[in-house]
Amino acid sequence: MPATMKGPAIFLAQFASDDAPFDNLSNITKWAAGLGYKGVQIPTFVPSLIDLEQAAASKDYCDEIKGICAENGVEITELATHLQGQLVAVHPAYDLQFDAFAPEKVHGNPKARQAWAVEQMKLAAVASRNLGLDVSVSFTGSLAFPYLYPWPQRPEGMVDEAFSELARRWKPILDVYDEHGVDVGYEIHPGEDVMDGITFEMFLDKLDGHKRCTINYDPSHFVLQQLDYLEFIDIYHERITAFHVKDAEFNPTGRQGVYSGYQNWTERAGRFRSLGDGQVDFAAIFSKLAQYNYDSWAVLEWECCLKHPEDGAAEGAPFIDQHIIRVTDKAFDDFAGAGEDRDTIRKMMGIVE
Repeated sequence: MPATMKGPAIFLAQFASDDAPFDNLSNITKWAAGLGYKGVQIPTFVPSLIDLEQAAASKDYCDEIKGICAENGVEITELATHLQGQLVAVHPAYDLQFDAFAPEKVHGNPKARQAWAVEQMKLAAVASRNLGLDVSVSFTGSLAFPYLYPWPQRPEGMVDEAFSELARRWKPILDVYDEHGVDVGYEIHPGEDVMDGITFEMFLDKLDGHKRCTINYDPSHFVLQQLDYLEFIDIYHERITAFHVKDAEFNPTGRQGVYSGYQNWTERAGRFRSLGDGQVDFAAIFSKLAQYNYDSWAVLEWECCLKHPEDGAAEGAPFIDQHIIRVTDKAFDDFAGAGEDRDTIRKMMGIVE
């Protein structure tokens, strides 16, 4: 049967703060519902919104969380573990920066930090099942990204070993997700080793095609790489289990292009924008996803270097709602059709017994 996408929904990570109405799950879900959102994607790295350990340990706590959301008019779409997933694989060049993503007790200890991240990922699998969710979203982390541009020349076998190690770290985690019937939708993102279609294939191959290794589709990251984000859906639609609706623009000049000359976000050739302010062809994306029967959520991820987040959120719900295609269960020319009749069909083609 044809399936219609769910939404609009909103990723809460960029809005959570100590200030009301963004300071706890009850307040922020009321705010989201008031803007017209039907779902919320919850970042598990924001303690004011969810206690991940408790969610993994207690079905009652998860029922309470779901109840708060339902009372305020929204559903939970997915749990997000981007920061924990990032810490599953960290190149030493980023150790000091990424320590900020983990508890102070593991700072300065990459092995302890990784072990903490792996345990967090496994907790999120159990918590997702306790919440009745079939998909979560995350990052892969990276070991090879500092060597993206091959100068000096990369040693033979470096990239292969990086992806082999990435898979060695993730396979036991994905096996736990499989035990609980939950997919991990990786956000394909520069900075992660899995940054485009080819690297996703490399990762998946090292995982022997693990069925829980899926994609959180976000076209904004593809605009900044100048990758064909529509053909990407044609190629990988069977693995797309989540959708971040985020806009972007790419305006190269005689002075900068994809790498953007180390400029800040407002001065970059490639910039994230609020929905409708960038260059992403969302009408075509929603059509492609409808064509391939994508039936999960359309989730706003607001990241814009110019517009205020509250304005971006307010504009995002109607934008997504207007783009969701209510998939038809009949062909437009059914009224002119004739019933199946083999004899008539054969006569029409001049086939004579």
